[in-house]
Amino acid sequence: MSLHPQPIPPVPEATARIARAAFPKGNIYIKIRDTLGSIYVDEDFADLFSVKGQPAQSPWRLALISVMQYMENLSDRQACRLQSEEELIGNMHFLCL
Repeated sequence: MSLHPQPIPPVPEATARIARAAFPKGNIYIKIRDTLGSIYVDEDFADLFSVKGQPAQSPWRLALISVMQYMENLSDRQACRLQSEEELIGNMHFLCL
C-alpha cells in the first residue's frame, strides 16, 4: 500500500446541517471535531507506507475510527454493526463525510 497524502476536507455543509438538527446540543464526536478540528493528518502516517503500490485509504480517517471504537468500548464485531441514523450522522460529521 502506498500513501498519497490528501488534505482533510471540510465537513460537507449538508452533513453539518443535518448533524446540528439531529443533535441540537451536539454529541461528543461533533464537539471533538468542532473544537479540535482534525486530530490526525495523512502526513503523520507517511513513514508507515511504501512509495509504491495501491493507494491506501486515508489513514487519518482510519485512526479516528479506532478512536471512536475505543471511546465506545466496542469490539471489532460490534463496531461493524449498522448504527442508528443519529449515530451515523454524528460519525459522518467527525469523519468529514
